[in-house]
Amino acid sequence: MKADDFRTRAENQWCPGCPNFGILAALRGALAVCGLRPEQVCLVSGIGQAAKMPHYVRANFFNGLHGRALPVAEAVCAVNSDLKVVVVTGDGDCYGEGGNHFLHAVRRNPDLALIVHDNQIYGLTKGQASPTTDVGDRTRLQFEGVESEPMKPLAIALLHGCGFIARGYAGDIPQLTDLIADAFRHRGFSLVDVVQPCISWGTHAVGWYAERLYRLPPDYDPSDYQSASEKVLEWKDRIPTGILYRSKESKACFGDRFRGETGCRNLTDLEFPAKRTVSEILERFKV
Repeated sequence: MKADDFRTRAENQWCPGCPNFGILAALRGALAVCGLRPEQVCLVSGIGQAAKMPHYVRANFFNGLHGRALPVAEAVCAVNSDLKVVVVTGDGDCYGEGGNHFLHAVRRNPDLALIVHDNQIYGLTKGQASPTTDVGDRTRLQFEGVESEPMKPLAIALLHGCGFIARGYAGDIPQLTDLIADAFRHRGFSLVDVVQPCISWGTHAVGWYAERLYRLPPDYDPSDYQSASEKVLEWKDRIPTGILYRSKESKACFGDRFRGETGCRNLTDLEFPAKRTVSEILERFKV
């Protein structure tokens, strides 16, 4: 497979020059690097500019409601482990409306990759502050500057046991391609938060990020929890990119128990139970 094998004919609706194009190129490249075919992939998204991504990638996909991509993706993981499930979302969609689902997805550890286009703003609805907007940033709605402290999603993911946490930059396609490919290879919940400056509504120019972004050095140990706990909080003055944390331990994934109890590789292989069987199950719940 090649990256071009994942192209579609859909007309792209992003702003000309949007860094989302870099994420799209990295995603297609990572799918090809991992040897995946379109029919082996399922993209799930909610609402927002990032949520348009599945339209531009040739694969199975599901567009859901605002902030509700993760529950759908968890269900797909549970019933069909043969699919590589990828959630593409934005900081508002995932950490705002979907914040509750984000937290519990980390806990459940479904075998999926979550790619967040983090531009620190609501781009589709024209520039309101998102959960990751910095304090003091003035937006089209917060005229005097944002007052609330920004959410720290990478720290939340680390605290609740996420086994793979990375930060990429939409302008560094080679590194981002590698990070997404590594996320695909990780069994369990993997988070790739992508710095994606919004050139239309963002509170920082592309140059602001470029001055602060740096790649983690080769001797950085992503399995060191203490070092990771410092890197996931590093922001503003210096912004690290790379694999911030990768656990050496493997954990059971959401859906493993269901498949184990049924004896099927995938729940999609099961036939619908007979009416008598359903009645017997319901009897157990009668008071």
